[in-house]
Amino acid sequence: MKTRLFASIAAIAISAAGAVSAQEVTLRLHHFLSADAPVQKGVFEPWEKTIEEQSGGRIDVQIFPSMQLGGKPPQLFDQARDGVVDISWTLLGYTPGRFPISEVFELPFLSGTAMETTMAMQEFQAKYLGDELKDVHPLVIHAPSAYKIHLKGKTVASLADMSRLKIRAPSRTMTDGLAALGATAVGMPVPEVPQSLTTGVIDGAVIPWEVFGSLRLESITQNHTEFGVENGGLSTSVMALVMNRAKYDGLPDDLKKVIDDNSGMALAELAGKVLDDAETEERQKALDAGSTITLIPEADLAEWQQASQPVIDAWVKTMTDAGHDGQAMVDDARAMLARAQGK
Repeated sequence: MKTRLFASIAAIAISAAGAVSAQEVTLRLHHFLSADAPVQKGVFEPWEKTIEEQSGGRIDVQIFPSMQLGGKPPQLFDQARDGVVDISWTLLGYTPGRFPISEVFELPFLSGTAMETTMAMQEFQAKYLGDELKDVHPLVIHAPSAYKIHLKGKTVASLADMSRLKIRAPSRTMTDGLAALGATAVGMPVPEVPQSLTTGVIDGAVIPWEVFGSLRLESITQNHTEFGVENGGLSTSVMALVMNRAKYDGLPDDLKKVIDDNSGMALAELAGKVLDDAETEERQKALDAGSTITLIPEADLAEWQQASQPVIDAWVKTMTDAGHDGQAMVDDARAMLARAQGK
C-alpha cells in the first residue's frame, strides 16, 4: 500500500516537474505599432510560433503592441538593454545621434525596397555596427520600403512644392534631409502621425505605405508622392529587434540555438518580404479609394539629389571627425544596396 502511495506521489511530482520545465523561459516582446500592423501579424507572430514550437514549448513568447508595457517609442531600445522587457522593436533613429553609423541608410536617396535595403543592412551590420549594438543581443535589423511623401490637402509634384510644407520626419537625418529640400521637418514617432495630420500640426509625413492600414491614414491623406524604386527612394529607417543581453546569455545552449536559428538573415528575409507585400497591398488600397499618386520622374531627380547632398556631406564629415572613414561607409552602403538590387 505504502509502495503504491509513494509511486503515485512520485508520478505526480514528475508530472509537475515536467509542467514547470515545459515553459522555462518567458520572453516579453514590446513594440509601438498596433496589433494589426504588418510587422506584428507577418513577422512577430510567426516568429513567436516558430520559437515556441522549436523550443518544445520551453520558451513562451508574449507580444505587447502599442506600448502596452509603458514608456514612449524612443525608450524601447533602453527597455531591452536594461531588462525592463526582454525584447523590443524600435527605430534606431528615434534617439537622435545615438546610433550615428546606422544613420547611413537614412541618408537621402540611399534605400530601395524593404528586402533590398534589409539585405544590404545585414552586410553593413556585420562590418560596421558591432559597437553601436554591443549593449544588447541583436536579433535583426531591417528596413521598410523607401519612404514616400503622404499629404493632406496638398500636392508635391516638384522640388519647389516642398517649400513651407510641414512634414513629419522619423529621425534626425531625415529632419535634415527635409530641411535641405525646403520643407519644415517635424520630428515624431509614427503613432502620432494620424492626430497630427488631422489637427494640422503637419501637412504630410514621410512613411512607407505598409503602415497605412494600421494607422488608418487612408481616410486622412489623399495625395502621395513617390520617387520610384529605380530612384533609390527618398529615405528609410533602421528598425531593430533587440534582446536583453543577460537574458540571452542566461539561456541554455539548446535554447540559444533556437533563437540563433531564427535571427539574423532568416528573420531579415521574412521581414523584407512581409513589408514589401504590405507595401504593395496598402498602395493599391489607396488607389482604389481614389488617392492620387505623383511619381517624380527620373529626369527630375538630379535637382532633388543635389539639394540634399549637403546632408550626406555633413554626415560624412561627422563620421570622419569621429575617427571613421565616412565616405567609405557611404560608398560601402551604396555598393551593398546595389548588390542587393542585383545591379
